[in-house]
Amino acid sequence: MASKLLQRRLPLIWAIAWRYMLGDRSQILSSTAWAAFIATTLGVTAMVIAMALMTGYTEDLQHKLIGLQGEVIASPLVQGGFESYAAELERAGAVPGVARMGRVAYGEGSISSAGSPEGVSVVLRGVEPGYDPTVRKIASGDPPALLEPGEDGIPGALLGTELQRQLSVEPGDVLRLVVLDLTGTRPRFRYRSVRFADSFSTGFAEFDASWIILDGEVLRRARGDTGLDVMEFKLEDPERTEQIAAGIERELGSDWMVQRWQKLNRQLFAALKLQEWALFFVLGVIVVVSTFNVASTLVILVRERMRDIGVLASLGLSPRELWWVFATYGLSLGAMGTLSGVLLGGGAAWLITELELIRFGPEIAAIYFIDSVPFRVELTDVLAIVTFSLTVTLIACSVPAFRAARVNPSVALRDE
Repeated sequence: MASKLLQRRLPLIWAIAWRYMLGDRSQILSSTAWAAFIATTLGVTAMVIAMALMTGYTEDLQHKLIGLQGEVIASPLVQGGFESYAAELERAGAVPGVARMGRVAYGEGSISSAGSPEGVSVVLRGVEPGYDPTVRKIASGDPPALLEPGEDGIPGALLGTELQRQLSVEPGDVLRLVVLDLTGTRPRFRYRSVRFADSFSTGFAEFDASWIILDGEVLRRARGDTGLDVMEFKLEDPERTEQIAAGIERELGSDWMVQRWQKLNRQLFAALKLQEWALFFVLGVIVVVSTFNVASTLVILVRERMRDIGVLASLGLSPRELWWVFATYGLSLGAMGTLSGVLLGGGAAWLITELELIRFGPEIAAIYFIDSVPFRVELTDVLAIVTFSLTVTLIACSVPAFRAARVNPSVALRDE
């Protein structure tokens, strides 16, 4: 019965709360209300920008890690696995959800140019024609065609953008490549000339400064029988990695180790998730502090509207309805500050991302894996921030509203 009566009187409760919100009788009340509004706005703005930073950074890092290699990587546990398991590999490549697969070879060495004769230590990545998820932002031509030998028999090579800058080379320049060969009882160095075909960007400053992409057969001949070879699987939908990887495992059998991109980077993303939660609650303290301003505004409102409270109570408003009048006032004030903070934070995040206002130099970019900071506002983050802000506001407003609900009408009218 009481709840039905409260529902019928909700428009009246909203009308009274809104009238108090727009009232201009008290300069003190107006000042504290503006202070509460500004504090809530700034607190929510900080939370939105911080969450956009963490979400953007995590998603950008995840996207680049997926683009850097295949989502699923299979390594043979027996010698000659690629040749002995050709049929199994063909079936694994036909698993539903696999877009393409390719054999990738890795090696180590150094490269030098006329502009940088001292050389730079590099990681060598040998790919098959038509496959390499790493190569993005190629300035010209088709990547596999760029790796083919020219008329002089010198194979092409793709260099990271930062490595190109260090070597001071232009497309067509011949470079001196030294490859480490661990075949036999002691390491040897094999020398090979390669032609700089073009530069590429992975989005990771460290890799763009140290990676060279060659034709897989060229690299395997240069490094000998040693080195790491893997089969990379590029998937149509990275979200289905676990399901597709299970199918690849069934086809390859126990002589292959199949790894998912999530597990390869599990510790990194776990640390980022922990940091995101910690940042949320640390910045949430700002919002909690701003609710004290809302509560103080409500305390002043209750004290200045004591006569109104007595009149409303004598006209039949129950203590519960009086509580809701002042709680609605506090929630409305907090909601307006929260909405303004979401809009201001979202606008700031969009502007920073579009204009790339936060960029890093090569040294710092190598630490954070990115050269510019992306900010992405997600609906789930916004809902979490809004829920948190309104919840702590309601808790802060409960005590002043409870005081108003306990006012004795006769005492209130007599004192006034």
